[in-house]
Amino acid sequence: MHQRTTPPTGSASPTGRRRLARKALIAAASALGVATALMTPVRAGAAPAPAPAPAAPAAATPLAANGQLSVCGRQLCNASGQPVALNGMSTHGTQWYAQCVTGGSLDALAKDWRADVLRVSTYVQEDGYETDPAGFTARAQKFVDAAHARGMYAVIDWHMLDPGDPNANLSRAKTFFTAMAKKYKNHPGVLYEIANEPSGVSWSAVKSYAEKIIPVIRAEDPDAVVLVGTRAWSSFGVSEGANESEVVNNPVRASNIMYTFHFYAASHRDEYLKTLDRASDKLPVFVTEFGTQDYAGEGANDFTMAQRYLDLMKRKKISWTNWNYSDDHRSGAVFKTGTCDGSTWTGTGVLKEAGVWIRERIRQ
Repeated sequence: MHQRTTPPTGSASPTGRRRLARKALIAAASALGVATALMTPVRAGAAPAPAPAPAAPAAATPLAANGQLSVCGRQLCNASGQPVALNGMSTHGTQWYAQCVTGGSLDALAKDWRADVLRVSTYVQEDGYETDPAGFTARAQKFVDAAHARGMYAVIDWHMLDPGDPNANLSRAKTFFTAMAKKYKNHPGVLYEIANEPSGVSWSAVKSYAEKIIPVIRAEDPDAVVLVGTRAWSSFGVSEGANESEVVNNPVRASNIMYTFHFYAASHRDEYLKTLDRASDKLPVFVTEFGTQDYAGEGANDFTMAQRYLDLMKRKKISWTNWNYSDDHRSGAVFKTGTCDGSTWTGTGVLKEAGVWIRERIRQ
């Protein structure tokens, strides 16, 4: 976390005002009994806003309990400087499955699943952000606000996939993150994930992109944690024949950042698990996406391998979000097909096998 400077007599520094505003948000949430979304979207959006959450004791929510997060050493830490590990879910692409992110589904995620965090995935291509920048920005904001209203943190995921070079969407990323950071600059409940899965490019290219985007965010929101994707689909390069040493030896020149790692247990075996173990000994790591299936999020579940990953992450206090909170037909979507057309979200009856498994582990 950035150190507070001594402000001139009678006034507060911009950074000090931001921290006071963030503290005021948490204090207001405690008084109201729930961490609420306090600002309207920067732009009007096409997706309906989820219904307000019912009141609940603020002390019971992850956001109220932990406040502003920061990176301390190799750990994610709360406002008191204590290491924390967030566990939760990632949405599917909001261009396809916005109907799965509702007041009811997020009530279930926060209260029935007891999740700490929602990752909001804004695809850049594939009928996503590039087709309607204002609309998809507003949609992401509504889902972030809805997570905050239920006391959960939100990871703002810039879900670039193809092209695999994040620099190809640099201008769009600057526009998106400027809007998001302006809106959430006084809110303690966001983390910015700036490149989902770079591929087919060198680490130096990914690093160069990060060093262009992070200042854009910091200009508006100097305190929030930024999550940096690693190359070869956020595998620390393993899927393209490299390893974490290229990041260890040439880290991004920025503070308060973490590096992301993704795995799919049926495809990514011991080599990937060992990479996560080694990398997290030297770098702050956040697993922003994983599944119990193959790398496409489908096929048979390998719960045994997945549990080995979860055991490692629990032992090392590595935060994670599972892919994905939708009713897509693939086995990696937690809800049975058709669930998002209905109104029942709680319990295990609406869940696929992977959903039952991951819900149980989040609840632990």
